[in-house]
This record gives sequence, C-alpha cells and structure tokens, in this order.
Amino acid sequence: MTAALQSIPFSILDRSRVRQDQPYPEALRETVEFARLAEEWGYHRFWVSEHHSVPGVAGSAPTVLAAGVAAATSRIRVGTGGVMLPNHQPLVVAEQFGVLEALYPGRIDMGLGRSVGFTDGVRRALGHGKDDAEDFDDRLGELLDFITRGRGGVHAWPAEGLHIPPFLLATASGALRAAHFGLPLVIAPFPDEESMIRSITRYRDEFRPGPWAPVPYVIVSTSVVIADTVEQAHRLLLPEAWSAAYARTQGEFPPLLSPERIDALTMTDRQRRIFGESLRGHLHGPETVVLPALESLVERTGADEILVHTSTYDRAAKLESHRRLAGAVLMPQQV
Repeated sequence: MTAALQSIPFSILDRSRVRQDQPYPEALRETVEFARLAEEWGYHRFWVSEHHSVPGVAGSAPTVLAAGVAAATSRIRVGTGGVMLPNHQPLVVAEQFGVLEALYPGRIDMGLGRSVGFTDGVRRALGHGKDDAEDFDDRLGELLDFITRGRGGVHAWPAEGLHIPPFLLATASGALRAAHFGLPLVIAPFPDEESMIRSITRYRDEFRPGPWAPVPYVIVSTSVVIADTVEQAHRLLLPEAWSAAYARTQGEFPPLLSPERIDALTMTDRQRRIFGESLRGHLHGPETVVLPALESLVERTGADEILVHTSTYDRAAKLESHRRLAGAVLMPQQV
C-alpha cells in the first residue's frame, strides 16, 4: 500500500440500486446491511442519495434511510450524498438533520446538492421547476443560518447549536460556491479531467475559512470495481452502463439487468454509443491495477478523502469489491 493512500480516509456512497424484479424493500434492507459491513471493514463514512420516481433506485428519502443506517451501525459516520436542496424547504432540512444528530451524536454528515427532479412531471410533483435551482445560494445560506442561530425569529430545533457538518456536492461552478461558503467540496471526475483539477485548484485558491471548515477539504468521488481480472471487473460495469444508456434514450432510469440479459439486447446506434461512453472512467480490475490508479487520482487532485461508489447487478461481487478495497487501503485489523 502506498503512502498516498495510507494517509486519507475512504468512504462509500450507496444509491440503493434495484435489480430487475427485485422488491424495493429488499434493496433498502441491502443498503442498511451494506453499511453495517462497511463499518466492520473500516470505512470512514457511509452516504445515501436522493432520487425521485426512478424505477432503478429505491432511495427516495435520504434522511429517513440515513436514520435506518445510523441505527444499524455504531461508529461509522452516516450522511447524504446528497439531499437536493431545491426540492426541500431549508427549515425542514435543518430540522431533519437536527433530529439525526440528536439521536446519533457526532456521526451525522449533511451532504447537499442542487439537482432538481429528473423530469417535468417529477418536478411538478415536488412542487418545483427547473428554475428552483437558481436560488440555491439563498436556500443554502438560509439552511446554514438555521443550523447555527435561526433566521427571522424561526428556530430549527433541535438542530440549532449542534455540530452538523455540511458538504457541498458540486461540479465546476459549484466548486466556487463551496469555496465562498467555506464548505468541504465533494466532486466527481469530469470527462475532461483537467476541468475538474482546475475547479479544485480554484476552490482551494478562493476558499474562505469559516465555522464549517478552517481549510479547504476535497472529497473526490469515483467508481471502483475490484475483481480477479480486468475482464471480470469490466463485466460488472455493464449493468450500470446499460441503465445510463437506457435513461438517456428513453427518459427513465431502469433497474439493473444482468450482464447476460444485456448481451442479448439489440441496442440502437445511439444507445450503443452512450453505453460505450458510460463504460469509461471507472477504476476497475484487480488490486494491482486499481491501487496505482487510485494513487494517481489522489496525487493529481490532492484529494483529502475518496468517496467510492459501485453499482452492479451482482450484489455479492459488489460487496467483495468493497471488502477487497478495504483490505488494501485500510488498517488490516479493521478488515
């Protein structure tokens, strides 16, 4: 294990992906069990996500799911990656995280994003439109006020006065927002990696220290799949790649199909192009391939932490991938 990987924590983001014909409750219970194993293996955080009216994702209420995860674990930090602030009133978000922190003190992270619903219908059902993301700065400022001192005579009990660290999920422009609010940044590799590195550099250059973070803190989120061979790991990537291709051509993100079902599909030219594009950028293969790639990513970005996400039809292979990663980069006595 290299010094670059020894010096930083590793965490997990899980989206509660649903396999074809799998009941949604089963997928959610698998997320909770995954978190319990992640704690056993020594991961630093376990985050869940927010998706609405997505057939392939069971996690639609991240703070509720985070409560289930926190109840099933005892040490690992638990949070959201993230709550999409345009979909919620800041007061309600502050109250929800206040309850979580009150119940599980010192373990709750408030990861925030600015995405709105996937379709016009979902946005209408949420009571929002595309333009609601435009007032994100106001919503974020209001939320942070509720966590610290209240706003306009309104108080978000029990959140006020508790330490609930916020994190901002961001792309290029969002990195500057994180800097100006003095928040830790969570960022994923762009297709053009140089753009990501420029965004991280500007984040660090323009960071304003404050109550949430005294110095810049960068969490790089990336997809990792470990298997015995590169070919085996590549095959585990097929289900998520097909879901992405289907979503971008059919407007609906589907449950995961098995690789064998995908082999039998007849794809349109556009689907095949997107499918191929979606297979790029993942760190996959045996440890001898993945660890040098992770080390290079940390060195190029100066990441303070790595947030790993893995999605595949084969749940046992997914868990084994995370177990092997933990065995390679975390303390042996924790695995």
